[in-house]
Amino acid sequence: MLALLRRNRLGGDTPPARLPQGQDRVVAGGVKVRAFLPDHVDGVYLHMHGGGWAFGSADGQDEKLLRLAVEARLAVMSVDYRLAPEHPFPAGPDDCEAAARWLVDHAEAEFGTGRLLIGGESAGAHLSVLTLLRLRDRHGITGAFHAAHLAFGPYDLSMTPSQRMFGSRRLLSNSDSMRGSYELFTPGMGPEDRRDPEVSPLYADLTGLPPARIVVGTQDPLLDDSLFLVQRWQTAGAPVQLSVVAGAMHGFTLFPLTITAREQQRERDFLAGACR
Repeated sequence: MLALLRRNRLGGDTPPARLPQGQDRVVAGGVKVRAFLPDHVDGVYLHMHGGGWAFGSADGQDEKLLRLAVEARLAVMSVDYRLAPEHPFPAGPDDCEAAARWLVDHAEAEFGTGRLLIGGESAGAHLSVLTLLRLRDRHGITGAFHAAHLAFGPYDLSMTPSQRMFGSRRLLSNSDSMRGSYELFTPGMGPEDRRDPEVSPLYADLTGLPPARIVVGTQDPLLDDSLFLVQRWQTAGAPVQLSVVAGAMHGFTLFPLTITAREQQRERDFLAGACR
């Protein structure tokens, strides 16, 4: 099953289109990234894909990322971080941190702007927050990223109440699938270990993080994660927008729904607005 999910790159039964506009590159430390460059660049968006830290890829959302690049006038750089179980924690976060540090040092020369944004979906949202925290705590870098866009992320890998109580409903994710993802990503860790702020950013000091937009559906086992993170983000002093989508399940933006088009437009507006 894992092999099928990886082969189809989060595209269901059919792999998504790989567009010729995408540029595959290698940056600091051998980290692979995929970039989309519009004709005019107002900012640079560092993107982390979802997939439970075990599948998905930087070329799995080419059409969405190209549209984001063109319509929001952003250079988009998606990180092809290493995946579990072959490369468990902290390999994926290490790759995202390395890509972010490279961008802080080279964005102005490479893209003509130092205005940086960050974000992702599901595991990618988790990795985005960890990256911001690592930049602050390990390198003293704050303020480099001007906004974060976080879609239906898991921020407490010891499992929030909504994760534990969701049960076995046959949606894209449920209690069992979330638990299985955590075991692949953090083998040998129990719930107490996973409450470490370096694993679960809900337990971290969020001081100094940028303005954020946090999105989640009401039928997502990770609903509490977003609701709780919004409170923590506000308490830390940064502006935060919350969008709770009625009836939406985990990963709803992977599907061609009316709410998907609406949500992606709001994402583009938020990110473009952060560069004005």
